[in-house]
Amino acid sequence: MRQRLGNADLLVYVDGASDDTAKILAEFTPDIDVVVSPKRSGKSAGMNALLARTTADIVIFTDANAIIDPEGVAALGGYFDDPQVGCVCGHLVYSGEADFSQTAEVGSTYWRLEEHIKRLESDTGSAMGADGALFAIRRELYRPVREDVIDDMFTSISILCDGYRVVRGEEFRAWEPPTTQSGEEFRRKVRISCRAFNAHRLLWSRLRGLDPVTKYKYLSHKLLRWFSGMNLMIAALFAWALLASLIGFWISFALAAVMMGGLTFLYAAGLRPVRLIGEIVFALIAASFGVVKSLQGERFQTWTPPASTRKTGAP
Repeated sequence: MRQRLGNADLLVYVDGASDDTAKILAEFTPDIDVVVSPKRSGKSAGMNALLARTTADIVIFTDANAIIDPEGVAALGGYFDDPQVGCVCGHLVYSGEADFSQTAEVGSTYWRLEEHIKRLESDTGSAMGADGALFAIRRELYRPVREDVIDDMFTSISILCDGYRVVRGEEFRAWEPPTTQSGEEFRRKVRISCRAFNAHRLLWSRLRGLDPVTKYKYLSHKLLRWFSGMNLMIAALFAWALLASLIGFWISFALAAVMMGGLTFLYAAGLRPVRLIGEIVFALIAASFGVVKSLQGERFQTWTPPASTRKTGAP
């Protein structure tokens, strides 16, 4: 029989791991249903494979680097008692805050804002998508996920487009270590936004059928932020052009070069306000880079957890 958490089956997908993950998990079979892919195919492929092996009414998805609160899992039934609820978003908390770098501090602050927005959206109808670290759905509502799109967004928004609510579970919690290196976080943001925009393009025809309030929440929360980096660069270019018209091209160019050089030096020196602002700007630009890559046909199918996330742990 399979390992059971109350009345829950546990299924694990190993995505072509080069370490001993599959070997270690093999010791727990048949208590745990383990699917081992001979090659890396990505999380979306894993989700499709595991959904085909379960008959459970409610399916919980999580990541390998997330720690789940078991009491929150036990509370899920209260949400799904409402037949209009098709998906419950987990409440993700970044762990190891004492060891945060400024990169992780900005990421943590952003995520607290994200959780607040999700709570407001949920209270007014539906949240605009789940996070892959932890979310639950009615199995009957699952649609196979294309391997080059972001699985959590596609699955949860697809359920929303089918006429069901996506709600946030306050006590349905998970902890995950933060990315602490700026370069790793930039690459992570590019990958996520590219896959998210791929999902948006795939779902757009269905999104247009949402009610006006839900459509506004989606456009303001999801779509606009992918272009925020582009808007920032356009605003900076416009400000420079205005300055050039007032004091001349070469003087304005020299001032801009001196300012950028000074900010780069202060950022590299670790001056806290400049570092924090820099991390925010990099995150916005990374999101827009991801959109450009999506439009260019780029596909991010697999991912590797950033090395810096392995240095911190959950409570």
